[in-house]
Amino acid sequence: MRVLLALGGNAMTSADGRARVEDQIAAAARAAEAVAQLVAAGWDVVITHGNGPQVGNLLVKNELAAAVVPPVPLDWCGAQTQGTLGFVLMNALDAAFARHGLDRRTAAVVTRTLVAGDDPGFTTPTKPIGRFLPAAEAQVLVEHGETWEDRGEKGWRRVVASPEPLEIVDAPAIAALVDAGFLVVGNGGGGIPVVRDSEGALHGVEAVIDKDLSAAVLARSIGADVLVIATDVPQVVLGYGTPDARPLGRVLQRDLRAYAERGEFAAGSMGPKVAAVLRFIERAGSHAAICSLDDIVRAAEGGAGTVVAADDESEPFHEDHELNHDN
Repeated sequence: MRVLLALGGNAMTSADGRARVEDQIAAAARAAEAVAQLVAAGWDVVITHGNGPQVGNLLVKNELAAAVVPPVPLDWCGAQTQGTLGFVLMNALDAAFARHGLDRRTAAVVTRTLVAGDDPGFTTPTKPIGRFLPAAEAQVLVEHGETWEDRGEKGWRRVVASPEPLEIVDAPAIAALVDAGFLVVGNGGGGIPVVRDSEGALHGVEAVIDKDLSAAVLARSIGADVLVIATDVPQVVLGYGTPDARPLGRVLQRDLRAYAERGEFAAGSMGPKVAAVLRFIERAGSHAAICSLDDIVRAAEGGAGTVVAADDESEPFHEDHELNHDN
């Protein structure tokens, strides 16, 4: 069985959100321990991860140095953080495998994700990134070709496109490495966004791809049986922030889709994760889970987190799994 494990950005920072070097190394060690348990349980594992805090740090460096050197474009920021986090995760995974007596090699693939050059997001960018700046500092970056918006009292903030992921360009390389016995880290941050020109050549573009939606595309591309999205909460919650809030355990895709359509999940938080698991199941016919990092082994097996099954699975998991049965 093959599982794509999507680690949220929180999995690569400290509990309070700090992203110092030592914080990221410690967070990677914690994630690697959970992954080692998956491998010990017999799973083929592919890892993808968020990179928001790391790209955010690079953007601050861009801002501080913009009057001296040209800012590094966003696709380059993605490539740099993929390489750095891949290196950190490989070291952590190698150490965790050694502790568990597991003979498994690791690899990291700098991965590109194809998007459409005519995606509406490029015409009207709406995805806010980075910190707020005073107008004068934002103007320096506008002169370098970036799009910034006046957000009132908070200041100015950069906005970029967030196009739909169409294809994981380097998925065949990831699949070949997995078939050769490697545990692969790839497609970090949703992948480096690229477009294809009229002659077939690829070019990086300034954009941010949703990492969860991109994880669903990668999972299908590498033939994953299960998609697990690890985040900072144990389950999806219905009625979040209300007196009627309740965790969602096992659920069929049609019911989860109905919850989403009635606006249960916020676009900036749980919404993309729910959309990702639905897309994966609709095209792969397996199951998916959204869970905490500590529950990924049980979630992969269908026994923890919010576990989403295909509509034709009336009772897809063993009865002894401790889930809230909403169906």
